[in-house]
Amino acid sequence: MSRTLVVTNDFPTRQGGIESFVYALCDRLPSEEVVVYTASMPGHREFDENLRYPVLRDRSSVLLPTREVAKRTAAVMRDYGCTSVLFGAAAPLGLLADRLRDSGAERIVGLTHGHETWWAKVPPARLALRKIGDSCDTLTYVSGFCRRRIMNALSPEAADRMVRLAPGVDTGVFRPGAGGDRVRQRLGIEPERPVLLSVSRFVPRKGQDMLIRAMPMILASVPDALLLLVGDGPNRRRLERLVRQHRLEHSVLFAGAVPWSEAPEWFDAADVFAVPCRTRLGGLEPEALGIVFLESQAAGRPVLVGDSGGAPETVRHGETGYVVDPLSPLTIARRATPLLADREYANELGMKGREWVNREWAWEASMETLRKLLTL
Repeated sequence: MSRTLVVTNDFPTRQGGIESFVYALCDRLPSEEVVVYTASMPGHREFDENLRYPVLRDRSSVLLPTREVAKRTAAVMRDYGCTSVLFGAAAPLGLLADRLRDSGAERIVGLTHGHETWWAKVPPARLALRKIGDSCDTLTYVSGFCRRRIMNALSPEAADRMVRLAPGVDTGVFRPGAGGDRVRQRLGIEPERPVLLSVSRFVPRKGQDMLIRAMPMILASVPDALLLLVGDGPNRRRLERLVRQHRLEHSVLFAGAVPWSEAPEWFDAADVFAVPCRTRLGGLEPEALGIVFLESQAAGRPVLVGDSGGAPETVRHGETGYVVDPLSPLTIARRATPLLADREYANELGMKGREWVNREWAWEASMETLRKLLTL
């Protein structure tokens, strides 16, 4: 039996897109075929006790590609009889690849996400990324945008070995009727009130500020519309001030952060989903993909997607939702208003989105790709 050691900083109890992706991959592998080596985090003991597979935590809160971490990782690999290694994020832990190969790893795969795109643009990091690409058997990518950015930093041989491995969506979990009525009842939102939902961390790149700025224009045509913001983060106070400045206290609701397990019912509570994500820092901080757009479409909700990085690849523009200019509240309002004003129209686009996700973004295909990469 072959066994894979997953080496990652991105794992629960930390929350985020990469963490959810890596956790979902591990959870879908046979329990006897996976071992996780990750960092220590608040609340990890209680979390790890409920997993079907071994999770070993380094004493540090962040794994770095140091000699000591390499020794400890190699020891775990030998103790558990692992023959393949999967880096949850290729940069920077992929710099451990050569040492783990010397310790017996037969296959080494590195997952790449959005942050590797800025590694590919910054000279010192670019050299490190090239070394990672040469040391791993394969680097994966989540979107065509990420592949184009990352491959420019790699050797031709490493670029040719890149393989698409994107998150899948469980359409049995994310579906219409997943509990949205309960959410509305709990929050005191009337069944007929149009709800524009955004679920994301409160950081500038996610564009909640532009949704708030778009609300006065939306309310001019849909006066009972509600912007429901789910999440938390360093930008929260700024967003709350913006709501007060626009006198939107009765039209914007901050719901706080929710665990991923409860996300399906929040999508189901909405009429339209929007994250007008934007690229920041001179192109160094784009959106790699955006799994929430796919999850919301699986729930039968049309989406408004910011034109950033690989995010437009998560929607069929004009058919399941729209790609919007993330810096234009007017454009956002023009796309959101007809959907919020006409629930039948919104449902039509939403169901097309569900069909598309079910057809093109199933977990089964992603897992088949991963199994092939780990056993070649």
